[in-house]
Amino acid sequence: MELLILFLPLIAAIISGFFSKLIGDRTCEIITSLFVSISAVLSIIIFYNVIFNDYLSDTIIASWINSGTLIVNWSIKIDALSAVMLVVVTLISSLVHIYSIGYMSHDPDKPRFMAYLSLFTFAMLSLVTADNFLQLFFGWEGVGLCSYFLIGFWYKKETANAAAIKAFLVNRVGDFGFALGIFLIFYFFGTVNYTEVFNQIPQLIDKKIIFLGISCNAVDLICLLLFIGAMGKSAQIFLHTWLPDAMEGPTPVSALIHAATMVTAGVFLVVRCSPIFEYSILALNFITVVGMSTAFFAATIALVQTDIKKIIAYSTCSQLGYMFFATGVGAYNVAMFHLFTHAFFKALLFLGSGSVIHAFNNEQNINKMGSVWKKLPYTWLMMIIGTLALTGFPLLSGFFSKDAIIEFSYLRGNTTGIIAAYVGIFTAFLTAIYSWRLIFKTFHGQYNNDEIKIEKIHESSFLMLIPLSILSVGSVFAGYVFKDLFIDQLNTFNFWKDSIKFLNPLSPGHPPLIIIYITPILVTLSIPFSYYLFVKNKKILTSIVDANKSIYNFLLNKWYFDEFYEIIFIKPSKKIGKFFWKSIDLNTIDRFGPDSISKIIKILSLKATKFQSGFIYQYAFIMLLGFSAILTFLIIN
Repeated sequence: MELLILFLPLIAAIISGFFSKLIGDRTCEIITSLFVSISAVLSIIIFYNVIFNDYLSDTIIASWINSGTLIVNWSIKIDALSAVMLVVVTLISSLVHIYSIGYMSHDPDKPRFMAYLSLFTFAMLSLVTADNFLQLFFGWEGVGLCSYFLIGFWYKKETANAAAIKAFLVNRVGDFGFALGIFLIFYFFGTVNYTEVFNQIPQLIDKKIIFLGISCNAVDLICLLLFIGAMGKSAQIFLHTWLPDAMEGPTPVSALIHAATMVTAGVFLVVRCSPIFEYSILALNFITVVGMSTAFFAATIALVQTDIKKIIAYSTCSQLGYMFFATGVGAYNVAMFHLFTHAFFKALLFLGSGSVIHAFNNEQNINKMGSVWKKLPYTWLMMIIGTLALTGFPLLSGFFSKDAIIEFSYLRGNTTGIIAAYVGIFTAFLTAIYSWRLIFKTFHGQYNNDEIKIEKIHESSFLMLIPLSILSVGSVFAGYVFKDLFIDQLNTFNFWKDSIKFLNPLSPGHPPLIIIYITPILVTLSIPFSYYLFVKNKKILTSIVDANKSIYNFLLNKWYFDEFYEIIFIKPSKKIGKFFWKSIDLNTIDRFGPDSISKIIKILSLKATKFQSGFIYQYAFIMLLGFSAILTFLIIN
């Protein structure tokens, strides 16, 4: 069963990628969607067995590396943590595959797109089922490569190519830190297998190491390097700039990669390595600060963006911040709970936005929409459900997971935890504002598109609406159904077992009532407030923007991170590259190397041609001279 889950997507990718001309586009779409759907069904069965039958396994597929003390197998590790990720990855991927049949129906390269989706699914499954850091790194780089393929799928668009390259390069920064962390792990423990590393961690608590001339604790350094990798993959502040630009890819890509799967790999890494992170207070505090900063900063940017997909992309950034500061306060299970619920409502929002974009003939500016909820009633309803879940409206999935993060952060009791709780509350309010702004400007108010008549706006195809229905069910019920299983304060289910290590158990108490109730109150009040601000009385908003133009531009330009990196990194790199290219490569190496040699050879060749006159007496004379020179040489010696 485990083998089928892992390799069915790979087989589908090979068939669709290499044999599409033989079997046709429709067959490729059916095969890829069917194979990934089978993986999803099998993943749900395994998840059921893990819950009710305490199922655990570590299946060795093959011996991968056996060199000295480095022994690495290709394995499929099944425990509570990997079972949750299997369901998230395969279920969302299967729905995205089905959705893509309708969304990409007019694209001439459908088989290539479906092959990329399936290959991405295989790489992500390799990542989450690994039992060692090297296999995890293989899947980590695999999803990065597939992300590059999918973001730049429409390679004839210059912006798509630029976005793909940007995502690839920014992730390399994080991956470099991640690789250094793995090297350190092997250096200290002589192995990269999870179980062996985790068992030896207590022996390394007081170990010091010199890194970049600074003496630091070995466990702290390992954790910080691993987290740098997680920052890149999960688009945390400073390494977040690739995620909004990645919206250049087709919308199903956004739902699969940037909502539910690849960007959550960083959270998965931290939770998987909880036996290491629990011994590093420094790393946990750093994660908390980075997480809460990302949650707040991304939410502020989403307030003023006009691209429907970029608003949701910054929302993803913000929600990942929640997950990270949950891990930073030691609430790893709560972080996984939010990851699980977030997968449903964020994929729903992305696919719903794709349905809107499809109806508006690829228009993504929400200022050019409006008053189409009657034309797109099903899409409107699905996006309302997704928005309610995202904002944490009472009794929907986001309410249970997001509020749990805020509560456990407060209960942690340390300074960073309490600050994170308050930042989380304020960010939840901002989330509600920008989410309802998107809904009201897209579906309500005045119709603002001059290029498309409102009569031509129509609902998406049946194939695109089915995945929305399934995701809406998860968005409504996933939180209530699984809250006791995932959080399990009283250890009634013992679901996580050894897949998560709690050195300091979470507090069984309850925070003050104000902490519990303030978020749902703010979220509920934000609905009429947003409606009045963005539909009924837009003049207030205009006056606010006019009075705070500098702040508005600051947020509109995304805190000027791109401009800052342009000055600090890109322009100096270009100047250095230009110097080495022109001064060193062209004017020095080429000039005195191959160009000089070829020039000398050319001159000698031109001189040599003068000996080829065609007159016999000249040849005889030259031969006589040569013979005389040889004879003279022999006589002298």
